[in-house]
Amino acid sequence: MKTKERIFSRYQVFIIAVLALLQFTVVLDFMVLSPLGEILLGKLQITTQQFGLVVSAYAFSAGISGILAAGFADKFDRKKMMMVFYTGFIIGTFLCALAPTYGFLLAARVITGLFGGVISAIGMAIIADLFRPEVRGRVMGFVQMAFALSQIIGVPLGWELAIRLHWHAPFWMIGGFGTLMGIIMAVYMKPVNAHLQQRVEKNAFAHLKHTLQNKHYSLAFATTILLSTGGFMLMPFGSTFSIHNMGIERADLKLLYATTGVATFIGAPLLGRLSDKLGKMQVFQGATLLTAVMVVIFTNLGLTPLYLAITINALMMIGVFGRIIPAQAIMTSLPSMQDRGAFMSINSSVQQISGGIASIIAGLIVYQTSTGKLAHYDILGYVIVGAFIITSVMMYYLNRRVQQQTAPAVTPEEVAIAS
Repeated sequence: MKTKERIFSRYQVFIIAVLALLQFTVVLDFMVLSPLGEILLGKLQITTQQFGLVVSAYAFSAGISGILAAGFADKFDRKKMMMVFYTGFIIGTFLCALAPTYGFLLAARVITGLFGGVISAIGMAIIADLFRPEVRGRVMGFVQMAFALSQIIGVPLGWELAIRLHWHAPFWMIGGFGTLMGIIMAVYMKPVNAHLQQRVEKNAFAHLKHTLQNKHYSLAFATTILLSTGGFMLMPFGSTFSIHNMGIERADLKLLYATTGVATFIGAPLLGRLSDKLGKMQVFQGATLLTAVMVVIFTNLGLTPLYLAITINALMMIGVFGRIIPAQAIMTSLPSMQDRGAFMSINSSVQQISGGIASIIAGLIVYQTSTGKLAHYDILGYVIVGAFIITSVMMYYLNRRVQQQTAPAVTPEEVAIAS
């Protein structure tokens, strides 16, 4: 009887698990702000604009660090780079746990972003180094399960801790788990340094300049600017909109996040598999259509039964990840090995900065009325759909460029035979 060939080695499975759990802590650190938003608006007596600044402070500092790190990203073992930035991220998270005031929290978010914003970029470079292009959709699907895990376990648990103890408690939880993950990574993860053998010797500034000026990468950076718009615009005010506009009880928020997370947890690996089998662009375009429809529906909701809110949120999040997973798989195939770290860092930087701007714009469009309801949330939905349409066109051309890059060269002999 013929045995089925293993797609991943045991060590590759371990790497996927480690990257997914590292991503879990980083995503949770950002995601937990959404349900905490309702608490922070009251506890710290801040406006929606000030809360939007808390979200964007992380994004802007992450964007700055991505640019600063890009020149060095391909000069060192990627494991060592990950250890340095993950340690800084954990320190920043503990500072959030200690924050007594709005100003301190804002500063702590800046520190967390300076280190946390580069972690995803390093992870993407590691994936590109260790996994073949034809299985990267699956890898991205598994890694993106971290987002779902944060919704199933992290956000509801963080919300419960915030209600029962204090709003600082979720950050203590994230910092503690992150410390454990850092130890596991330090002990068991092997060096990731194959790119050092192919590296073109340049100083850090020259390497950054070389990557920024590469015309083949420019379209990817431009696409990323709009790709992250939806999440940064919707998520910061999601809990406030759910409670005051949709009429969801506070106690039911954790059920809403958990069930939506379960749908994403199941859907993410399936979407990764479909991206590898059907084509990454086909999955991306189909998911974009689904997400656009659900965003329009969601942002126009009034009083909504819990079961319908769960269904709409689940479909919307499946659509979001149906865009993210193939898009990331396409992006990893674009840069050469010696540029991967710099490309991913700059791309992450562009994502974070554009996301920060999107968060500020969302805070300017949306405002909380005296009744607690959010006004102009529907306008936000239409802005997001407009960004989706433009992004789809840009992603089409980006995917075509990647296909041209990876297509095997045709020799003169093959041309002669074909003719």
